[in-house]
Amino acid sequence: MLGFLCRPQVRLQVQNVDRPLYRGTFHCFQSIVRQESGLGLYKGIGSPMMGLTFINAIVFGVQGNAMRKLGKDTPLNQFLAGASAGAIQCVICCPMELAKTRMQMQGTGEKKSKRKLYKNSLDCLVRIYRREGIRGINRGMVTTLLRETPGFGVYFLAYDILTRSLGCEPDDPYMIPKLLFAGGMSGIASWLSTYPVDVIKSRLQADGVGGVNQYSSIMDCIRQSLKKEGWRVFTRGLTSTLLRAFPVNATTFATVTLFLLYMREGEECRIQDCETQSVQLQPTSL
Repeated sequence: MLGFLCRPQVRLQVQNVDRPLYRGTFHCFQSIVRQESGLGLYKGIGSPMMGLTFINAIVFGVQGNAMRKLGKDTPLNQFLAGASAGAIQCVICCPMELAKTRMQMQGTGEKKSKRKLYKNSLDCLVRIYRREGIRGINRGMVTTLLRETPGFGVYFLAYDILTRSLGCEPDDPYMIPKLLFAGGMSGIASWLSTYPVDVIKSRLQADGVGGVNQYSSIMDCIRQSLKKEGWRVFTRGLTSTLLRAFPVNATTFATVTLFLLYMREGEECRIQDCETQSVQLQPTSL
């Protein structure tokens, strides 16, 4: 389970540049284990666990249906189908990531949190809803859409190009390693294409955790971040993100592809069996 790698990413993205706690990905990782114990790495994991099944179902379901509607299997259509899937799943993704971010920021540097605002991810969303309503639990929706729409377009486009280039055929003895490689690289390509937007999204969703709001809008967040930290701000936490992206997306794409191949083979066998039975049941001519 590689969900814990999300934690250094968020901490690095939103840490105060005037009083930085972490020097980099591995220092952040070590500090969390030392200060908050090994369990500190799993703060906020409940939210991704709750939404992961729904998100994958929506993404691959919408992408498949969109490809059928578009008709031709072209690179442009792969991008458009992926982009539509990314946009639709934001309905679940945005609140889920808000809860994850708030949970991960809770008790920073403390082994045992003295003032625990949220018991778990669900409690976090309920409290935010009671305090701020629907708008509150959808904080960061615009930046989530700006990240997920092109990001998933690149995701499916890269996977399609790589599987075609590598020649991933069902009878290929190296098909599974090729699928794993294509899936992992597609995840990396997707994150690289939209990572700066993810930094801004995390900062907006973490804003107000200490009781003070720093940013009035997306553009204000971009201006302040650039002014204080320069362009490097848009690469904060990238290492931990890419370390997670390859194995997670390699496993996801390979599993889905193999499952779909298995289902198609099963359907073909059932069709052939039905056709055979139909021929056998036809009355012989006198």
